Amino acid sequence: MKLKIVLITIFTIMLALFTIIVIVVMGHNLLLGAAISIGYIILVLHYIFKKANYLNEILKGTEEIVLGNLEYAIKEKDGGPLFKIAHNINNMKIGYKKSLESQIKSERLKTELITNVSHDLKTPLTSIINYISLLKKEDLSEEEVRGYLGVLDRKAERLKVLIEDLFETAKMSSGSVELNIEKVDVAALLKQAIAELDEKIKKSSLIFKFKCDKKNIYVNLDGKKTWRVFENLINNIIKYSQPKTRVYIDLKEEENKILIVMKNISSYEMDFDAEEIFERFKRGDKSRNTEGSGLGLAIANSIVQLQGGRLNIEIDGDLFKAIVQFNKL
Repeated sequence: MKLKIVLITIFTIMLALFTIIVIVVMGHNLLLGAAISIGYIILVLHYIFKKANYLNEILKGTEEIVLGNLEYAIKEKDGGPLFKIAHNINNMKIGYKKSLESQIKSERLKTELITNVSHDLKTPLTSIINYISLLKKEDLSEEEVRGYLGVLDRKAERLKVLIEDLFETAKMSSGSVELNIEKVDVAALLKQAIAELDEKIKKSSLIFKFKCDKKNIYVNLDGKKTWRVFENLINNIIKYSQPKTRVYIDLKEEENKILIVMKNISSYEMDFDAEEIFERFKRGDKSRNTEGSGLGLAIANSIVQLQGGRLNIEIDGDLFKAIVQFNKL
């Protein structure tokens, strides 16, 4: 801006001197001098008013943004300092809008987290209290006592699993997890996870199809933690898949990484953001009728990230795809 003012000032002085010379040389031709001066003044005023109008547009835009109209966009034209100001304000507005949306989303997820934690802790605890009250009755048969104790056992185990998952998630978030990294055969580990969950798989009526590029695929990982990832993902499939459908688990080896791809058909409509499913206590099953802590995917994601890998979720209609990626040796 300063440079432009200096240049205009120099040009004005030069033009004034030129006009004086023209008048003197051409014999006091005041009419020509006046024409040059008026023409110059008109050009300068046109330039000033044009910039003033653009400055007013920028000021109007800032007022709209201040009033909360984040959809308002200031026109970016002509180049120069005012163009840069308009461009920077638009970028600041976009950044602020993204930050605001992120904050609103964070607040919503916090509210959901509190609601879901309360629900998941309260449900088994309420059952335990109720069945203890029933057991206090004196006229119960032995069969009824055994039945109530069985329910108490299941609910207590459910509460234990939930609390253990909570502690594990807290440890993952704080980064206070020790990894025992060693050379692990991922193919054998994945087969073991499927085999150990065979009873659940049979009860679910799902048909599992496992495919592996090679017999052995070795990666530097924590075997126990990685097994937990596979267990959580497969349990997730068993709980939320449409009965009597196929589940595909593929282990692929690429140039510098390995991919574990698990695909299943959901039993409910997946109308949620794929990224949000990693949030603690977040479930695709909004009715929360299925048992589970809602921490399975969050824990799996944390374990994968701690080992330098990535866990991505893709949703296509009713198709749910989990992709685990680890770097090769």
